[in-house]
Amino acid sequence: MAKQSVTQETLVLLEELETHLKAQKLWDDSMPEPSRLMSTQPFASDTLEFHQWVQFIMIPSLRQCVEQQNPLPNKIAVSPMAVEMWKGRLKEHRQVILVLKAIDELLDGHHGRH
Repeated sequence: MAKQSVTQETLVLLEELETHLKAQKLWDDSMPEPSRLMSTQPFASDTLEFHQWVQFIMIPSLRQCVEQQNPLPNKIAVSPMAVEMWKGRLKEHRQVILVLKAIDELLDGHHGRH
């Protein structure tokens, strides 16, 4: 089997992430107010719940990079924030955290790989 490209792997992981968020009831059916998406704080922590940031900012921006063939981020660390946000509920959110960790590791220093 041919090795998947970083972009293909990213799309697979984003699908998996979406599936786990929905399974854990961490997926919102409606968009937040546009102003809430314009936060300048890391993870939009002043306007969104962490899972909302993943759903409405992280996933769409990574998909947009792939669709528009723009470079994917080279250094992200979302899983540590997930662990921090879900302290006390780590077992419950384990699958989401594992997928976020896989995305972190895939994109960490990936430039030069295709």
